[in-house]
Formats: sequence, C-alpha cells, structure tokens
Amino acid sequence: TMPERLTEMLMDTWTPLIILWITVLPSIYMAPMNQPQVLPSGSSTGLKRLNEEQRVLHRSKRGWVWNQMFVLEEFSGPEPILVGRLHTDLDPGSSKIKYILSGDGAGTIFVINDKTGDIHAMKRLDREEKAEYTLTAQAVDRDTNQPLEPPSEFIIKVQDINDNAPEFVEGPYHATVPEMSVVGTFVTKVTATDADDPVYGNSAKLVYSILEGQPYFSIEPHTAIIKTALPNMDREAKEEYFVVIQAKDMGGHMGGLSGTTTVTITLSDVNDNPPKFAQSLYHFSVMEDVALGEPIGRVKANDLDIGENAKSSYDIIEGDGMDIFEITTDAQTQDGVIRVRKPLDFETKKSYTLKVEAANIHLDPRFLSGGPFKDTATVKIVVEDADEPPVFSSPTYLLEVHENAAINSVLGQVTAHDPDVSSSPIRFSIDRHTDLERQFNINAEDGKITLATPLDRETSTWHNITIVATETRNHSQVSRVPVAIKVLDVNDNAPEFASEHEAFLCENGKPGQVIQIVSAVDKDDPKNGHYFLYSLLPEMVNNPNFTIKKNEDNTLSILAKHSGFSRQKQEVYLLPIVISDSGSPPMSSTGTLTIRVCGCSSDGIVQSCNVEAYVLPIGLSMGALIAILACIILLLVIVVLFVTLRRHKNEPLIIKDDEDVRENIIRYDDEGGGEEDTEAFDIATLQNPDGINGFLPRKDIKPDLQFMPRQGLAPVPNGVDVDEFINVRLHEADNDPTAPPYDSIQIYGYEGKGSAAGSLSSLESSTSDSDQNFDYLSEWGPRFKRLGELYSVGESDKET
Repeated sequence: TMPERLTEMLMDTWTPLIILWITVLPSIYMAPMNQPQVLPSGSSTGLKRLNEEQRVLHRSKRGWVWNQMFVLEEFSGPEPILVGRLHTDLDPGSSKIKYILSGDGAGTIFVINDKTGDIHAMKRLDREEKAEYTLTAQAVDRDTNQPLEPPSEFIIKVQDINDNAPEFVEGPYHATVPEMSVVGTFVTKVTATDADDPVYGNSAKLVYSILEGQPYFSIEPHTAIIKTALPNMDREAKEEYFVVIQAKDMGGHMGGLSGTTTVTITLSDVNDNPPKFAQSLYHFSVMEDVALGEPIGRVKANDLDIGENAKSSYDIIEGDGMDIFEITTDAQTQDGVIRVRKPLDFETKKSYTLKVEAANIHLDPRFLSGGPFKDTATVKIVVEDADEPPVFSSPTYLLEVHENAAINSVLGQVTAHDPDVSSSPIRFSIDRHTDLERQFNINAEDGKITLATPLDRETSTWHNITIVATETRNHSQVSRVPVAIKVLDVNDNAPEFASEHEAFLCENGKPGQVIQIVSAVDKDDPKNGHYFLYSLLPEMVNNPNFTIKKNEDNTLSILAKHSGFSRQKQEVYLLPIVISDSGSPPMSSTGTLTIRVCGCSSDGIVQSCNVEAYVLPIGLSMGALIAILACIILLLVIVVLFVTLRRHKNEPLIIKDDEDVRENIIRYDDEGGGEEDTEAFDIATLQNPDGINGFLPRKDIKPDLQFMPRQGLAPVPNGVDVDEFINVRLHEADNDPTAPPYDSIQIYGYEGKGSAAGSLSSLESSTSDSDQNFDYLSEWGPRFKRLGELYSVGESDKET
C-alpha cells in the first residue's frame, strides 16, 4: 500500500542522513579555533597574507550543522515537517542570538525558529515542480539586530518519491511492416517518459511489455523496440493489428506505476499472389462493320494483391485472330480490352478463337518459387453479318483520254459489288460537286464513263471526279471512289514567238552581225520535247538585207547581210518568219520581226532611233514619261487651288487696323455729381427706342430685311432708375430664345431726336453699299473725316 511504501522510502532516506550527521558533526565542532601559521622571515606581504588567512579561518570557524538539507516530497502530517536546524559557534545558549532565514520560499514554505534555528516545511512539496531551494541564513544580535556573522547560503533539496506514472507522449503509434516477414523484423520503437528523478532510486527506471498483440509481435523490455514474433503473416488474411504496450517504473517490480499506449500495425502488401481469371472461357460477338480500334469486349484477371503488385499486362499468345485483334490493359480498372485491329468480313470468316494471358508486371524474387505469376483464358469471338456498302474493285482509278476525243466516247469503266450475301444491284453516279462543268457522264448500270464536252489539255491536264456507288435496295449504303482522268496531248497548237520582238540595227553595223535572237513557244507538250523549224517566206528567201540561222538551243538568230544601213534611206524593216513544229501533222505560224535602224556609238550601243530610242538609254519608256508629267501637272493644279482658296477666304467683320478709332481710349476730365446728380446725364438716351414697343432687332446677326431710316421718337422721361434699367436689359437677354450662347456687342444706332446729321449706321440704310459716298463727312471735322476714310478703305478692300 501507499503508506507502507512511503514508510519504506522514508527509512531509506533518513538512514544515510543520520550516518552523515554522526560522522560530520563531531569534526565540525572539533575544528580548532586557531592554527599556527609559518611566515617567511622579513616578508611584509607574508604578514598581510597571514592576516587575510586568519580572517578566512575566522569566518569558516562558524560551524553550521550542515549546508545542505533534504526534505521528502509529498510528505504531509498534522505538524510542520522539521527539515533541519541551524547553529553557530557564537551561540552560548543565552538566547541573545536571533536566526534569520531568507531566500526561496522563506517565510511561506520554510519557516525558522529564530531562537533554536529549527527549519520547518509548512507545505507539501513536489520535486517535479521544484527540485531544490536556495536559502540564506544569518545570525544577528537579538537586541541590536547587528549581524554577528556574514550570511551563509545553503540548499534544501526535495527528495523524490515514485509519484509519477510513465507516459507515452507521442502515442498512439502507427507502424507498417511488410507481410510475410521473418521473425524479428523491426516494426517500430516507442518511448515513454517518467517525471520522477532518474538518478535517485528506481522511480524512473522503466520496463516495457506487451499487454495485447501476442503472439504476433514482441517488444524489447528496455529498448522498447517492437518486432515481429510470428512468421509469414499474410495481409490477405489479416491486414491490421492492434497492439497495447505497457511501460512500468521501479524496474518493473511490484508497486511500480505504469502507463500504456496503443500501436496500430498494418501489414504492407508484397507480390505474393498471381493474377487469376474469373472464368476460363469468354464469349463475344461483333458486327463485321465495326470501326477499327473499337473495343469489342473486356476480360479480367483478379489479383489479391493491391497497388503496383496487382498490376498485370495482357497478351494474345495463341489463336487464329492474332493479327485481327489486339488486347490492351486499362490502367484504371486493370481490365484487358480487346479491340479490332483489321477489318472484319462475315462472308470470309465468321468466328475467331484467341488465347489470352495475364501476367504480373512487378515480380518479387522471394516468391518466384511458388509458381508462375500468370494465368490464361480462352476467348471466342463471333462475327455477325451487317449490311455493308458496295465495294469497288479498286480503291482508285486512273483514266487517260486524248484531248481531241469525240463526244460520248468511253473513257473507262468502274466496277463495284455488294459484299453481302443478298448481293443488291448497284447504281453508279458522278458526284457533281467534283464535276461542276459536267464534262463527264457515267452509265448508271455498268459504270462506263463517257465524255460530255470537248477537252483541252492546254486548259486543264487533269480532271478529278468522284464516282458514287449506291445499293438499289438500301440507298443508305453508299461508297465513293476517286477517279483521276488525264488528258493526253495532241498537236493542235502552232508554235509562235515567245514575245513581240523588235530588233535594232546600227547604221555602222557590219555584215554577218547578229541583230536579234528570237525564241518560240508551243502550247502543246510532245513526248520528245519541242523542236522548231524556222524559215523565211518563199518570196523573202532571197532577202538582200537579212538572213536567219537556226541555233542548237532551238532559237533563231537574225543576221545582217551587209553594212551601210541608213535611217534617212529606210528607218524600219519588216521580216516575216515561218515557225513550224515537229508534230504530226506539223503546225506552223508566221511571225513578223520589226527591225529599226538606229544610230549607235563606236562600241555598238544604240543612241538614237526615234523618240522612244532616245529615252531607252536612261531606262524610261514613253509611258513612264507621260505618267511622270501627269503627276507634276496634277501637283501644280492642287497648289494653285490651295493658294486661290486662301486668297478668297472671307475677311473678318472687324477691321484689324492699328489706327481703328474703336480701339482708342477716350478720356473725359469732367466729374459727375455723384449718385444725387440726376441732371448731369440722362440714362434714357442709352435705351433703344424700339425696345419700348417690345421689338428688339438683333444686331449681332445679319437681318433678313433692310429697314427704312427710322423717325426720331419722343425722348423717354428723365430720371430713369439705373438699377431698374439694368434689370430690364438682363431680363430681355435671358428671355430671348434667339440669343447666342456667347457674349455679343450690342450696337446702338439711335442718334437721338432732331439730329441734323441723321443716322450714320449702314445697317438700316435703304441704299446699297455701292451707292454710298463718304466724302461729305470731311466737312464735319477731323474725326468724321477719319471715319469716312475708314469706310472708304473698307469698300476698296471689298472691291479688291
């Protein structure tokens, strides 16, 4: 029981302490008060050192009972626990010495009797919380509180008892070991911790054992290594094991504390099982018109293993359809997928027998002796009849026809048959999308292709059409075949000059000089290539000026027979040449060569023939010169139009003249009489008389009609309020719907009643601008004279 164990532990603890007390205490109290010291003669430092040593010896003379005390943890009783007693040599027992304790837990956990020096523990102590306490003791005079000796430090150690059970901090555990492992295979290692003191006693000495999980696994008692204890554990039989591990302190003896944890051990898979087909014979049926690569069936070989160890590959190892069918592995389901590799024909072969094999991909050498990791099965495939489209006798057809073939002549024939047993009749037709010009026809019954329109090889050498074969009993069964028709050449085109040649003959040329080399072309395409014959017209055979010479490269050279040609005598010569081919029958044509006589330099370079000949040395033709000249003329016209438009641009309405009197500032030196002076100026003169009648003509836009000169109206009564006048004008401007959204100049043309000069404004004058004469303004003074000059200048500008 716990009390018995506690008593036993107390006895084990206090026995060595009592022995230590008996041994050490006499030696402490029997320490000599003074010890003689030998000093070196004549040494002052030695004396000083002696005094220091004496002080040291004097301090060490105080004899504490001990400087290290012990207290048992978790010990409690009705009275505080006596930990130890402090005593000094200076204590004669007269109770004049007072003991003081300070440091860790002083006054709370540990209390000292200031008279006797006894130290008591007031609380239960836990070594796992704090293993030792450092305190300081000092003896002082009880009356004066003066220290009798320097303070001395000592330690109280908490002695451990087995009060903590082992714990698996990292538990529960999970481990994996391969199946079929031998005995003693390492699985995992567990670790338990004990908070008790590992140095003192066996409180923290742990021993491990298995409570659950035998006989499959074992554990090392001291290292806690878990190993397999049973051979050949099969994952397919049992995959997971639940093991309980115990850790017990006190070396595993009775009375020790223990803790447990669980270890979940999983057997990992190894390839110890071969694949096995679910059945030995498989039957599949397939239509004969199935598409190539289409799956027709699946076989499955089961494997008790998992993951990579369960993967298998499938092969066809025997059978009469090894080249017709193939088998592949489905990576997701590990099925064997049988597919069609070549076309099937029910009429040729109606069934196939295959032997397929499934074999593991990843083999384990340890288990190869157990037998082959493969299995076989038989697959029977039955081909079912399907309504197939017609089959042409050839996948493509090539026909040849001469370009001069007659209409309705037969070019060739295509044939097709129905592969089905019923053998439906076939009808042929031409896909008109491939014969838009309808140049060919086909007999719907026998497939003979005839010519519908004439052919021309020079226009198109090849014609590609598509023939359609359709079963008469099932129009959905259709087949197509391409037919290429090659048009063969016949000699139906005469040769001609490759280009329009024009030769130039120098006036200083020599006899036999080559004037020009010409070539010919022929649209026909003879098998042996072109060969041309050149000749002059019969009436030009004895031409006195020129002759011809056939070259080896099928070209013709034109030569001059004499020298001394002159432009004044004859500028242009025409030389007709007959060109014939070597076809059957031969074709010929006549081409005329134009020869111009030109002036040349000493080295034979043409310098002048005609207008164009002059231009030729610089590399420009007459057409190029005309184009350049037209561009220059067009550019000049654009420039002239631009300048004309700029000059005819409308002049601004306001005359921008530096001497314009309207921009001058006119200063008035006479002052007004202020706000109370209502007689100095009549504001009513600023009012437009037309505004009184409610009609305000717009002066910032051109009026539609010319007004007759207005008659002077009666003056507005004096004393008009300026504020009222401004508000009226503002109201009129705000309510005018025709007013522009910008500031404008308001023109007041009213001169007042009874003016001898009349109105100076031209806006409402009945006469036109051309009838005005402003010379009479000169008689009115310098300012009116200047005004007349300004209007005269404006009229002259308009005329300009």
